[in-house]
Amino acid sequence: MQRPRKTTSLALLVADSLLVHPKPVVAPVEGVSRVKRALDLVLATLALVGSAPVLLIAAALVRLSSPGPVLFRQVRIGRGERPFTMFKLRTMYADSDEQASREFNMRELLGEAEPGSDGVFKVENDPRIVPVARFLRWYSIDELPQLLNVLRGEMSLVGPRPSLPWEVELYSPEQRRRHECLPGLTGLWQVSGRNRLSMPQMLSLDLEYVERQSLWLDLWILWRTLSAVLAGDTG
Repeated sequence: MQRPRKTTSLALLVADSLLVHPKPVVAPVEGVSRVKRALDLVLATLALVGSAPVLLIAAALVRLSSPGPVLFRQVRIGRGERPFTMFKLRTMYADSDEQASREFNMRELLGEAEPGSDGVFKVENDPRIVPVARFLRWYSIDELPQLLNVLRGEMSLVGPRPSLPWEVELYSPEQRRRHECLPGLTGLWQVSGRNRLSMPQMLSLDLEYVERQSLWLDLWILWRTLSAVLAGDTG
């Protein structure tokens, strides 16, 4: 008898994230203001519902572009340096070697990396990228599944970029202060140049956000993010 084929869908991921896990979804996250948490819940829910057709089309494109799961899950470091699983649409070939990207990021942290010919700090002509990835990344569609992380209280709509575990090991004590707040779907880094900025510059902006964070700053960053995405200026 042929075994049923195992599949992963966005609907199953939502159920697994919000219903199966006992982690509270609507309760305020420890250390996060009730107003910020309420804003996260309302806007993330509206965005997830509103972007559902786009997500379904993007998921189909990812599935057709290369073999492998539609969703990419990766351990990131959140508030208080607690690890969590972050969701994204897969934009690389399955089981790709991350060594080149990791070495480039390490050189960035040490101030030894130079931007590419397009002025962007990332690996040029990355062979791991699937054909549809450029479109998904240009409009940040690949990051929409992180709305689930926001609903689960692991991320906020606005905050520092969630770090990889090995990156945190290279941070200075001052840079590790960026984990005093929830990581965000967008932040000062994204609206100040994104990949045109080096990693040390990104970390400085993260610390600036930690010092200045407020509801009005969050609303300003969300507005700048939306304007950049609609204009296709996400660098």
